[in-house]
Amino acid sequence: MKKIDPRFAKFANKKSNAAIKEGFKQEKRQYKKERAAFFEQKKAEAAAKASQTAAPKIERKVAPVAQMPLNKYLAHSGVCSRRDAADLIKDGKVKVNAVVTTEPGYKVQPADVITLNNKKVTPGKNLVYILLNKPKDYITTTDDPQKRKTVLDLIKNATTERVYPVGRLDRNTSGVLLITNDGELAQQLTHPSNEIKKIYAATLNKPLEKKDFDKILKGVVLEDGPAPVDVLAYSDMKDKTQIGIEIHNGRNRIVRRIFESVGYDVKHLDRVMFGGLTKKNVERGKFRFLTEKEVRNLKFFGKGKK
Repeated sequence: MKKIDPRFAKFANKKSNAAIKEGFKQEKRQYKKERAAFFEQKKAEAAAKASQTAAPKIERKVAPVAQMPLNKYLAHSGVCSRRDAADLIKDGKVKVNAVVTTEPGYKVQPADVITLNNKKVTPGKNLVYILLNKPKDYITTTDDPQKRKTVLDLIKNATTERVYPVGRLDRNTSGVLLITNDGELAQQLTHPSNEIKKIYAATLNKPLEKKDFDKILKGVVLEDGPAPVDVLAYSDMKDKTQIGIEIHNGRNRIVRRIFESVGYDVKHLDRVMFGGLTKKNVERGKFRFLTEKEVRNLKFFGKGKK
């Protein structure tokens, strides 16, 4: 056999095709193993993150049923706020022991069976608080006969509890919206006497003139009464169509009507703060659960903090 100079041995000892194929197979198996491990790690990280963002379990402290007003009972059941419950009762949609009752102040007794639209309701145990960054073209209601998109469509996988929006944002208004099943808090946040602060960013169809700026800040009178403004400011002095406005009034379309009263149309309206809550770190159309600390702060706002 012809001897091979050791200096050229690496060129002479060529691998067979079988050895080369086996090498490729081993590399492929190693790649698959590493790929599987990578995705397993990602799944574990996603599961850990989901557990951290899950709704905090906040126990409801239910008042004794005996002598509880009917509208308050419905609020504790997570149906709606006390005010909306009173409307449901007056509309004849609520029955006590199979008999329609139209008196919101009826005192519920422990043995009473309360039904709404023929479905039994009872006070719930777990409270849920969701902050949604509402996009345009969604209506702020729990159900729509016209089958339009509602804000509940955006949170349908968030909770199994029956929740509803607190207050209203019209279809073309975006921004901060609280969704909960805490009827007592909803009542506090929407009652006019508590004057809950709201801040909006408005884009007008033309620059806001100084004289009209002063009129709004002084306070305009609309068809349903005075509309005081707490703070009014140009968001950008180079673009006077961009306006920041702070109010504590919660009447229907109040911001749009304020500007319309002095001859301006609101092209875009975004609520950037409601009762101390902002949409920071929440993308449009997305939501998050409030922390226990945020819930405590919100209840403090609901008890009179302006």
